[in-house]
Amino acid sequence: MIEALAPINERIAQQIHRTFQRSYLIEAQLIGVSDFPPLQRSIEDIAHSKTLFYGFFDNSNLAAVIEVSFANKHLAIESLVVDPDHFRKGIAGKLLTFILAHFSYHSVSVETAVVNIPAITLYQKFGFEERKRFTPSYGIEKIAMALAAP
Repeated sequence: MIEALAPINERIAQQIHRTFQRSYLIEAQLIGVSDFPPLQRSIEDIAHSKTLFYGFFDNSNLAAVIEVSFANKHLAIESLVVDPDHFRKGIAGKLLTFILAHFSYHSVSVETAVVNIPAITLYQKFGFEERKRFTPSYGIEKIAMALAAP
């Protein structure tokens, strides 16, 4: 089941943080870095975020989270994480399907590490196309992808 999450609630912020930490630890290993900016995000950062969070629950367990921002008909996927206990169950695709149906957008954007082939493959499956590659100050080569409205 997918539902909106209110991270101002401390328990919800803690659940989101736990899911982020568990997933981003695996991504950091995939990328081959020990200093990975998403792992530095605190519970308080999540609780005070201006973004929107949606969670996929397996029974009462938060199995995955998608974080988005939405302005001027542009939807930006800020984070999409799946708890490692729930990898390979199609949950990320279900969250993407939900988000793309939930918002009336003109464009959608997402960024991920160039070496994160599972994420890139997922986004391509949904019609996202590469727009550019770049390396931010923290040194991890990234790919920006975009999707136009249907």
